[in-house]
Amino acid sequence: MRGPSPSKDVRLPPLAAIQAFEAAARLGSFERASEELFVTASAIGKRIAALEAQLDVTLFIRSSRGATLSAAGREYLEQVRTALDLLSDASLHKRGEPKLEPLRVVSTPTFARQVLIPALPGFTAAHPDVELEIMLSIPYLDIMPPNADVWIRFGSGKYPGLHARPLTSDPVFAVCSPAYRDAHGPFERPQDLARAALLRCPMEPWRPWLGAAGLDWPEPARGVWLVDLGMMLAAARAGQGIALTRRTLAAEWLDEGKLLRVLDIETPGESQYHLCTEISRPPGGAAQAFSLWLAEVCERASQWPRGLPAKPE
Repeated sequence: MRGPSPSKDVRLPPLAAIQAFEAAARLGSFERASEELFVTASAIGKRIAALEAQLDVTLFIRSSRGATLSAAGREYLEQVRTALDLLSDASLHKRGEPKLEPLRVVSTPTFARQVLIPALPGFTAAHPDVELEIMLSIPYLDIMPPNADVWIRFGSGKYPGLHARPLTSDPVFAVCSPAYRDAHGPFERPQDLARAALLRCPMEPWRPWLGAAGLDWPEPARGVWLVDLGMMLAAARAGQGIALTRRTLAAEWLDEGKLLRVLDIETPGESQYHLCTEISRPPGGAAQAFSLWLAEVCERASQWPRGLPAKPE
């Protein structure tokens, strides 16, 4: 098949002409092509003639018995079919691909590890149109990645420029591993904690709990110091000592018996988890859906098995 000569029009042929040629070649006649494309047979003939003129090649050999493809026409038909298939695939791909809404979430490490990530498959399955990105903050050092849509923060809930929705209202209680209790217990009275190692974290001070237990003890000055609630919880799980925690964070290990409550004493958590969005920028649909979903996750996590509190030792 000859290519277009330099003197000929080198613009792309009209799609209608290409479709007329492909239909006539596939169906074997101009009349049947006209029925498929809802135009007259004369219009099919004119489109193919214009295509031949633009390409400077004979695509059909016309006779009294009809029109049959020429050798050049057969070669061109393969090229046309490939091009039409590519155009069709591109259109279907674009039409079938959902438009993703980005959602950037910044979370504290412990909340992300203990609450958010284990439950996340439920959100992604229900919202496949949300493109989720999760970043971590460092509360103790007040390091917070910028440009987020949603922040999960641990504190008082008073953050300038942010609307804060409470996610938890957890009381605080003491826990240890079964092995630590067996080795250093029993812990039947608050005074028995004098022989225990109290794990320390600046995010969860001991003084409020000690006061509720009737112990006029100062904040522990010795023992392992951990700047993350999750690390303190993991240290207790590993038998390092007694930690303060909350049901939302420790639910899995409590339910599995890997952590046990120490005494039946709890205090209101001075700090709680909040979901925050910018006051100046109303949350989008993805952020609203995430907020509702996460509130339900935290509500479920805060409940004891079958709604009953754990039995004290």
